[in-house]
Amino acid sequence: MKHNFKNLNIWKLSIELANDIYILTDAFPKSEEFGLKSQTRRCSVSIASNIAEGSIRSSNKDFNRFLEISLGSLYELQTQVIISSNRNYFELSKLETIENKITELQRMISGFQKNLKL
Repeated sequence: MKHNFKNLNIWKLSIELANDIYILTDAFPKSEEFGLKSQTRRCSVSIASNIAEGSIRSSNKDFNRFLEISLGSLYELQTQVIISSNRNYFELSKLETIENKITELQRMISGFQKNLKL
């Protein structure tokens, strides 16, 4: 069963999160241009991209595999955000906001997976 990814709340939140990450990483030091900044941005884009790619697959089992990849990217992103915070690349208050959004998306994707008929 194919899904229109643009109608999925998990995709919408992942797009919002990617946008937040781009704004957050704008302030990273120049020395991180090809390091943590680039890696964090690619990771955030990967989440929404895998949801979109998986949604067009011919089976829910295939879609679920892409959702697993999205979840993996979310945990990777969470780690990168914590490392960036530890390096004082942004204010601590922003860490809580971003981590809350990451945790919410992790919960939403897991819930969505449970409702997929595999």
